[in-house]
Amino acid sequence: MFEPRPKQRAILSYTGGKMGIAAVPGSGKTWTLSLLAAQLVADGGLHDDQEVLIVTLVNAAVRNFSARVSHFLQELYGLLPNLGYRVRTLHGLAHDIVRERPSLAGLADDFDILDEQGAQRLLRDTALSWLHGHPDALDAYISPTIEERQLVYLRREKLPGLVVAMAQSFIKQAKDLELSPPVLRYTLDHFPERLPLMEMGVAIYADYQRSLAYRGMVDFDDLIRLAREVLRRDPAYRERLRHRWPYILEDEAQDSSQLQERILRELCGEEGNWVRVGDPNQAIYETFTTANPRFLRDFMREPDVRAMDLPNSGRSTATIIALANELIRWTQHEHPVPVLRDALAPPYIEPTPPGDPQPNPPDEPDGVHFEMQKYTPETELRLVVASVARWLPQHPQETVAILVPRNSRGAEVVQALQAREIPCVELLRSSIRTRQAAGALGNVVAYLADPGSAKKLATVYRVWRRADREDEEREKLVQKVAKLLRGVAHPESLLWPQVGAEVPAVAWPEGADLEEFLSLVRRWQEAALLPIDQLILTLAQDLFTAPADLAVAHKLALMLRQAANQNPAWRLPELTRELGDIARNQRKFLGFDDEDWGFDPDAHRGEVVVATVHKAKGLEWDKVYLMSVNDYNFPSAMPQDTYIAEKYFVRDSLNLEAELLAQMLALHENPDVFAYDEGTPTQLARESYASERLRLFFVGITRARRELVVTWNSGRRGDSQPAVAFLALAGA
Repeated sequence: MFEPRPKQRAILSYTGGKMGIAAVPGSGKTWTLSLLAAQLVADGGLHDDQEVLIVTLVNAAVRNFSARVSHFLQELYGLLPNLGYRVRTLHGLAHDIVRERPSLAGLADDFDILDEQGAQRLLRDTALSWLHGHPDALDAYISPTIEERQLVYLRREKLPGLVVAMAQSFIKQAKDLELSPPVLRYTLDHFPERLPLMEMGVAIYADYQRSLAYRGMVDFDDLIRLAREVLRRDPAYRERLRHRWPYILEDEAQDSSQLQERILRELCGEEGNWVRVGDPNQAIYETFTTANPRFLRDFMREPDVRAMDLPNSGRSTATIIALANELIRWTQHEHPVPVLRDALAPPYIEPTPPGDPQPNPPDEPDGVHFEMQKYTPETELRLVVASVARWLPQHPQETVAILVPRNSRGAEVVQALQAREIPCVELLRSSIRTRQAAGALGNVVAYLADPGSAKKLATVYRVWRRADREDEEREKLVQKVAKLLRGVAHPESLLWPQVGAEVPAVAWPEGADLEEFLSLVRRWQEAALLPIDQLILTLAQDLFTAPADLAVAHKLALMLRQAANQNPAWRLPELTRELGDIARNQRKFLGFDDEDWGFDPDAHRGEVVVATVHKAKGLEWDKVYLMSVNDYNFPSAMPQDTYIAEKYFVRDSLNLEAELLAQMLALHENPDVFAYDEGTPTQLARESYASERLRLFFVGITRARRELVVTWNSGRRGDSQPAVAFLALAGA
C-alpha cells in the first residue's frame, strides 16, 4: 500500500486554490498526483456532473494515471473506478473542447484531425513546393565562400531539409502565439523593409493552412489554438466547463507551452483550483517544441500560488544522487558562462527518510565511472559494447541501458550489440528490424518507380540476395552480378525480350540465379499497378519469411495506404521517400513495441535497452552507460562549441530557424520598433540549447539506480572535446 512521505503528505493536504510542485526524478510524483485526484473525487465535494481533470503529456501517462486513480478509489474509498475524474493529454482535452462547439472554431461538425506523420508530410510537400518556385530565395544567407558549383549541390541536397525545418518551427511558433497567416501577411505587407525569411515563413504557412482547409482537417497545433479561441468566444460554454472540472491537476508542467498554459488558465479562472507538477530540471523538449520551463517557474512565484517541493527519491544510490546534485550546484555557481547558471536549480535530490518503503539502493561509491580517455566514436562504441558483454552474464537479474544523444548513434550501438549477439531492445525512432524491412521494400519500390534504371535493378538484386551477406564467397558473387547488372544499357531487354530482338550478351556467373530473379521482378512490375498497400504486401511475401518482418511489412503497408489517401497526387516516388525516411531512422514509426503503453525496464532483465536520453526520461535501470558526452552533443555556449542547427553553408554561422522566429516575434510585438538584431537570436539560441543540454545530462545521470558509466568521443572530425559539465563532474 502507498505510504506518503512527509513532503508528499503535505501536498496531499491540498483542498483548493493554486499550487505548484517541483518534483525531483524518482520522487513518486505520479503516485502523489493520483492519490490527490482520488482524494478530491472522494472528499472534494464534487457534484454528480463534475469531475477532477488530470492533464498529462502522453497517452501512456493517461493510461497510467487512470489505472492508479481507479486503484486508489477502490482500495481506499470503496468507490467505483472510472467515475468522477477524467485523464487527458492536452491535445485530447483541446479536441474535447473543440468537438463540442466546432462552429465557434470555424469548423464543420465532421472535421477531421491530420495525424503527426500526415502533418509532417503535408508540411514537407508545401515547403518543397515553395522552394521549387523560389530556388534563390535564401541566397542572401549563403556563405560567400561557397562556390557556384557547390551552390547547385546545396540547393538540391541541403536547402530542402533546412527550409522544411524552418517552416515547421515557424508554423508551430505562430500557432502558439495565435497568429494566423492573414495577420502575419498584413503586418509584413505594411513593414517598410524586405524580410526574405519572413516572406518564406508566411508563404509556406498560408499554403499549408490552405491545404489543411481543402482537406477539411486541422493539425494538433491547430487544436490547441482553436480550443482557446472557442473558450474566449463563448463565455457561457467556458463557465460550463469550469463547473464540470472544478479541480485541474497538471502533470509534466515543465513541458507546457505558453498557449497550453493559457488554455488551462481559461478553464481554471481567477479563483479556480489548479495544481501543477513538474521538474524544470527535466525540461528537455524546448528545442523540438514551444515548451519552456520558465512557465512553471514563473507560475510558482505568483503570489496566490502555494509552492511546494517533492525532493525525496528512492531511485538511486547516495553517490549517484550526490553527482546529480553536484551538477545542479556547479551549474548554479561555477558554470563558465554566467547566463547558463539558471539552467538547473534546486530543489536538490534528497534520499528517502528512514523506514521508507522505497529505500535507496545500498551505496556503491565505485559504481560511478567517468572515462577520461580520448576515443574515436568507433573505439568508444567498441569499448562500451565489450563492457556490457562482460557485465551482462554476471548480472542476469538486473537491468541495463545504453543512452545516446541521437537516434543515429543508437542505431550504431544496436548494430554493434547484434554483431556480438547480445540481446537488446530499442527505444529509438524505429527499430533496426523496421529500418531493414523499410529499406528493402523501399529499394524495390524505388526501382518500380524507375524501371529503366540499371543501377536500381542491381540494388534490387542485392536486396533479394541480402541473406548471402553473411557468407563471404556468396557476397562476392552477389557483388559481381550486381556490377554486371549496372552495366546493362537497357534492363528492359533482359526482363521483356522481344522476339528477334538482341538480348544483352553477358557472361553471368554460375550461381547467379538470374532467371529466377528476373521472373520475380517481372511479377513485381505487373503488381506495380496495385494500390500501394497491396503492392507492399505482395513484395513482402516474396522478400521475407520471418513472421516479425512480415508483421512490420503489414504495418508499413497500412501507413503507406494512409499516406496515399491523404495525398491523392502521390505516386511511387513520393511513397518511396516515406520508406526511405524510416529506413534512415529519420521518421518515427510505431512498430510492435510497448512504447505507447508504457515501457517497463524491469521486463527486460538480461537484455540491453538502447535509447536516446530523451526517450529514457521517466525510466530507470540498475546500470546506465551514458555515451558521447562531448562538446558537440552537449555544448555549453563556449566560443569553440559547434551547434547542429548552424549549417556550414550559412554565412556568419547564423541559426536561420532562430533568426526567422525572432523576426516574427519582433513584428508581432511592435513593428514600429522591430527589436531585431541579426545574429543576436543565434546567440540566444545557443544559450537556450546549451541550457537544455545541461538538463539532458541531468536526466541521463538520474536514470541510473546503482551504476553509471559516462564516456565521450572526439567526434567525426576528431576535434571534439569532453563537455564542460563532464569535466566538472569527473573532477568532483
